[in-house]
Amino acid sequence: MDKIKVIIKRPDEKAGHVTWISNTLANLQRTVDGPIEVVKIGNSGLLMICNEEGKIRGLEHNFIAGTVPFPDIIVGTVILCGQDGEEFGDVPIDMKIWKLMLKKWGNEL
Repeated sequence: MDKIKVIIKRPDEKAGHVTWISNTLANLQRTVDGPIEVVKIGNSGLLMICNEEGKIRGLEHNFIAGTVPFPDIIVGTVILCGQDGEEFGDVPIDMKIWKLMLKKWGNEL
């Protein structure tokens, strides 16, 4: 898949925005400003791509993911996408669902 539909959430955005991006390692690394780490979010088919070194580098706080007792502070720019076999695919949720997830985790919108 050349381009995929994603949600990009930067630290300075309340909920992020939907866009189409090139599905290449170089572009994903450029978007998150470094090596990527892929995190599966529940059983929703949703993947979160973030900077693997974000916390070590002191990147800006973005949002809280998860709930007590195991919440995590996510830093830097994040890409939300889906999975298409062994490749990244279009994001399987819309902005409304994403905003509900952020609120459930305790983030203010």
